[in-house]
Amino acid sequence: MADPYVQQREIQTFADAKVNLKRDDVKEFREQVGRLRDKLTTFINDHPDYGLIKMLHSGSVAKGTALKTINDMDVAVYVQSAAAPTSEAQLPSWLADRLRDAYPNLTRGQFVPQDHCVTVTFRGTGLDVDVVPVIYEGGEDDRGFLITKDFGDRVLTSIPLHLEFIRKRKGAQPHHFRQVVRLMKWWVRQRKAADGTFRLKSFMVELVCAHLADSGLDMSDYPRALEEVFAFIATTGLANRISFSDYYAASALPKPTGAAIEIFDPVNPSNNVASRYTAAQRQRIVEAAQEALDSLTEAHYATTKERALARWKDLFGHSFTA
Repeated sequence: MADPYVQQREIQTFADAKVNLKRDDVKEFREQVGRLRDKLTTFINDHPDYGLIKMLHSGSVAKGTALKTINDMDVAVYVQSAAAPTSEAQLPSWLADRLRDAYPNLTRGQFVPQDHCVTVTFRGTGLDVDVVPVIYEGGEDDRGFLITKDFGDRVLTSIPLHLEFIRKRKGAQPHHFRQVVRLMKWWVRQRKAADGTFRLKSFMVELVCAHLADSGLDMSDYPRALEEVFAFIATTGLANRISFSDYYAASALPKPTGAAIEIFDPVNPSNNVASRYTAAQRQRIVEAAQEALDSLTEAHYATTKERALARWKDLFGHSFTA
């Protein structure tokens, strides 16, 4: 049988052109965040009574899994627990006022409190920086509590350990692990564009890929790796518990929670990052994965390049070319 029309080189070319955040852009974004951090560090040193401790780079850019389409970055500002407002709903506004004092060269309107963060907009670059408050009580490894984006839950986390967790998987499969994660995130992006009710957050994608990488999946063959990820979701139905042993023993995990999906934060065994997903939402993810797997299978055995491309476009959108 002839080789498939779409192979590794075509996927890599597409990823480089459409999916991956360019190195020069990463450098510019990180430099901008670096200037923010330096300015805030100076302000904190001059105003120890303001309740701010430090700023850390977080999110997909820090992990190296960001997409080219990104228009914002995440940073965390650690806040002294004793200085933070007692009402967590007031925390973003409280933080916004302090950031305005720390950056007097920016206008008041460039700081916009959200439900879980403060968005700082830079007019020159058009880049938004989401500043997420982390309530710090002196925990090791910069462990602190953040307020989740969708539901306002207070969750224990460690940004350095999360970055170390991803860095370990990237180190085991240089370039390939993060590339498969990015391709999966791109697929999710296409699904959300087609169906506004589709839910599959980026952190869950990273953890599913990490689980498969830890289980021995070689991610250097992108078509094959994608097939394996979709097959895992489709065959397990995401009904199996996913957890990691980097920072805690399996015995630290709770008993079955009854949640439709159980994917546990590698830093916090009490945090099922999928706890809010319903059985219907889980089923939609599984169905979408099965559809993707069917498209990949058909593309692999397609007898014409046109047919193969059509099936890959089902996954990655009309911008896919080969």
